[in-house]
Amino acid sequence: MASVEVNGRIFDEYVSAHEIAECVKKVAERINKDYADKEPLFICILNGAFMFASDLFKQIELSAEITFVRLKSYEGTKTTGDVKLLSPLAVNLEGRDVIVMEDIVDTGLTMHGFITYLKNAGANSVEVASFLFKPEALQYPDAAPKYIGMEIPTKFVLGYGLDYDEKGRNLPSLYVLRGN
Repeated sequence: MASVEVNGRIFDEYVSAHEIAECVKKVAERINKDYADKEPLFICILNGAFMFASDLFKQIELSAEITFVRLKSYEGTKTTGDVKLLSPLAVNLEGRDVIVMEDIVDTGLTMHGFITYLKNAGANSVEVASFLFKPEALQYPDAAPKYIGMEIPTKFVLGYGLDYDEKGRNLPSLYVLRGN
């Protein structure tokens, strides 16, 4: 099993790049089917979801738009309990069907806050497409993603856009913190 060191911590390979590609393909197929007669607006949550969003959006066969927003709720390996909007949306959401592209949903705090924001801004519908989902950690049921690449246990992971203090995002596979 391959391992990497990031910020002085050891991480072991958990999901290969090939397995990730298969997960993303399945998510795209479901979205293409569910939104066949719609023109959704995809919102990518930066920084973590950029790889997932790029790979997913390339497989969307719909008339669709994409935009980006930055939210933050983590410091190191722990949530801060507070969701911060670091960059505002520059699109009109009124009457739009929105699909939020997220790297990981664990407690659901970030998505709960962002879904509320989108609905208050007039979105017709809001669904979440998440590369990873930790169902055991979910504390906000309304934030559970409809489109899930894969479910994982409550372990700290990095790679494929996910970071440990901004490092490790560039790894093509997913890694889990050793001893976690």
